[in-house]
Amino acid sequence: MKIAVVILNWNGEALLERFLPSVMKHSDGADIYVVDNASTDGSVDFLQQHYPTIGIVQNSSNGGFAKGYNDGLEHIEADIFCLLNSDVEVTPNWLEPIKDAFKSIPEASIIQPKILDLIQKDHFEYAGAAGGFIDMFGYPFCRGRIFQTIEKDEGQYNDIREVFWATGACMFIKSDVFQKLGGFDEDYFAHQEEIDLCWRAKNAGHKVYYVGLSSVYHLGGSTLSNMNPKKTFLNFRNSLYSITKNLPRKKAIPLVLARLVLDALAALRFVFQLKFDHCFAILQAHLSFYANFIKMYRKREKANFILKYHITTSIVWSYFVHQVENFNILVKD
Repeated sequence: MKIAVVILNWNGEALLERFLPSVMKHSDGADIYVVDNASTDGSVDFLQQHYPTIGIVQNSSNGGFAKGYNDGLEHIEADIFCLLNSDVEVTPNWLEPIKDAFKSIPEASIIQPKILDLIQKDHFEYAGAAGGFIDMFGYPFCRGRIFQTIEKDEGQYNDIREVFWATGACMFIKSDVFQKLGGFDEDYFAHQEEIDLCWRAKNAGHKVYYVGLSSVYHLGGSTLSNMNPKKTFLNFRNSLYSITKNLPRKKAIPLVLARLVLDALAALRFVFQLKFDHCFAILQAHLSFYANFIKMYRKREKANFILKYHITTSIVWSYFVHQVENFNILVKD
């Protein structure tokens, strides 16, 4: 099983200098690549000088996360692609449980490890935690992280289980599956493109798994902070994109209309918090979505749509009304 660990970089020389040592030290048997999105800092020179064994793929432009990986992975051969953020510190033996899972679970096409916080190492990290899910309205959340509430890692998710989506912070995907799916949707640019990819994979009959025996530490927010209005814009718009593309028409259209109301309430909440830039970002997200609705609708998958895509009706209602902040309380297996 040939694994290629592929790090996407844009003007991240400082991150490469900080985080590459752990990747190089603990990734025996894997090929390491950096896909550079037309950086204007000294990233490429740094790699050539200090890490001559690392493969470098230089993209001609900064097409964001989605296009950056799509372009870069065309030049890399492997059985499994590990898409790894440049601000991730890996741990000893992190690859072995992933390899074992791919071997023992043939239907697993996408896998993510446990994502812990680099600063507060006994807590999960926002982007992925212990595997991702969505509610009926397409709002994402994770085992170990619901909205801004982060759980402490006490071994409660040291398991292997099927999830709905795997985080792009550290995602393992079979290369043939990535290629058959056409890679990431480049219209997303960044944020939630991994949810769309996993959703399309599930519609095509593949499965997504979380392997808690492997763990990495993620700094997070190195590109866009969770509280950046641009991230608010991308998350709200791209979530609507995914609903439109990946559900039957009879489900997608009513959900988009429901989201118009729910997202308006989210915008109103930002107004009460005096976060007017985030309120405006939600408005912009909807305007952008409606402008691109026909384009997204035409991308709808030809495969059978999975009808059971959510594990709770409304994460918003559970969290803000019933004050459920723990995944194991929300979903009792």
